[in-house]
Amino acid sequence: MRRLVLILLLLAAPVFAVQPDEVLDDPVLEQRARDLSVGLRCLVCRNESIDESNAELARDLRLLLRERLVAGDTDEEAVAFIVDRYGEYVLLKPTTSGSNLLLWLAGPIMLLIAAAVGLNFLRTRAKAQVSGETEALSAEEQERLRQILED
Repeated sequence: MRRLVLILLLLAAPVFAVQPDEVLDDPVLEQRARDLSVGLRCLVCRNESIDESNAELARDLRLLLRERLVAGDTDEEAVAFIVDRYGEYVLLKPTTSGSNLLLWLAGPIMLLIAAAVGLNFLRTRAKAQVSGETEALSAEEQERLRQILED
């Protein structure tokens, strides 16, 4: 059974979509290209890197990235070229500056607001229960309760 699970896990591992004709002759440049392409999103497949995607656009982006590296661009320059051309959406991990800062902070801010509202609700409810327990039943209410319990 363990062997079957292991085989299935190995088959489910991501298969890189880089074609043999895309691979650079220089192993150092190829490794740089692979490292950079893992952080770039396929615009067709959404949450797949261009290294894992089989889409034509992902192939074009892989080739473009390799062309920029062969031309002598640094890693930052090559990624900046692609971001300038396709927008920040192409990054799998967007930057945390500018208007993106609001998006990065929106989740934690909403969590804090929800926690504050929840605590306020719990405190209000606890106060209402405490004040409700101190009031005794009137004679009429006690009689009605006794009738309900007897039935």
